[in-house]
Amino acid sequence: MMSMPEQRTMRRRAMLTAAGATAMTAAVPAVAATRPDRLSLHNLHTDETLDVVFRSGNGYDRNALAALDQILRDWRQDEILPIDPRLYDMMAAIAARTGQPPRFGIISGYRSPKTNEMLRRNGGGAAKRSLHMVGQAIDLRLEGTALDTLRRAAIELGQGGVGFYSRSGFVHIDTGEVRSWGS
Repeated sequence: MMSMPEQRTMRRRAMLTAAGATAMTAAVPAVAATRPDRLSLHNLHTDETLDVVFRSGNGYDRNALAALDQILRDWRQDEILPIDPRLYDMMAAIAARTGQPPRFGIISGYRSPKTNEMLRRNGGGAAKRSLHMVGQAIDLRLEGTALDTLRRAAIELGQGGVGFYSRSGFVHIDTGEVRSWGS
């Protein structure tokens, strides 16, 4: 019998390889699917920026997803893994809830197992089975928004995990089980 993380990984691989990212539009609320969604990202480690419409009409833009995967790569290992597009939907919804433009500072997107283990060894607080390693988590800030406001907006979405790291200055969001932690 497979563990829950293994099951999630298998489901994710099946979704991505079976029909590509556009198959995931069924998970997007009908209202969201009718408007274009834009994100502006600034990777705080690489100083790269990206402003992109990642979804419009009924589908995700594959080129935009590839650009997002690039900026959210494991910069320490220079490895790219497809990021779950539902994270982008969550980010756009969080910005809308707070009334802010969707301009995010990115602390961490994809983390390779090697990077994750290095962070664990060095006391970086990385979970052993981190969803960052399967492209289902992002650590971020929202420009012009207090961290507690960002956290509250993410929790109100009820679409995944939300971690609050006030001393480190970021909020973690993921597409795993709905839960929250930190204070």
